[in-house]
Amino acid sequence: MIEYEVKIRVGSLQTLRARLASLGVRAATNLTEKDTYFNSPTRDFSRTDEALRIRSTGEGTSLTYKGPKIGLAGVKAREEIIVSVDPKEEMEEILARLGFTRTAVVEKTRETYRVEGTFVALDEVKGLGSFMEIEAPRGLGEDEAIALIGRVRRELGVKGEETTLSYLELILATR
Repeated sequence: MIEYEVKIRVGSLQTLRARLASLGVRAATNLTEKDTYFNSPTRDFSRTDEALRIRSTGEGTSLTYKGPKIGLAGVKAREEIIVSVDPKEEMEEILARLGFTRTAVVEKTRETYRVEGTFVALDEVKGLGSFMEIEAPRGLGEDEAIALIGRVRRELGVKGEETTLSYLELILATR
């Protein structure tokens, strides 16, 4: 399945929370997420623009593969495959035995909202700052997803710097 999203570095999440509240939108979740990224023993994911991570939250653990990004006018699109795994430690052990190495850990607090069917996340990322992500629902075509993301961004009045880089890429750039 292709994931379509926009990521925007913002100065303050408080302004966005207030705008969401003024629209009558309430937070669906408020979680701490710990993403542990791995690299393959047979190819360098930083060169192939892929990602493999284990995400741990209070709600469970998942393994995610992300394919190379497809550039679409400020919207990040890429294949994403997610499976539930439990326990996390055993999945990490399997990856280690297969030769995968840990690349980095990204920690964030994330509030999620639903706006016009989109998934809106307000993220405070350790070592990076504040971000908002707007992700189109699964199953939309490219044009429809891009239009919906743009409409929701305008409705929320989001100002800030767009980036197509992942949190992993942003963290690695600080090293």
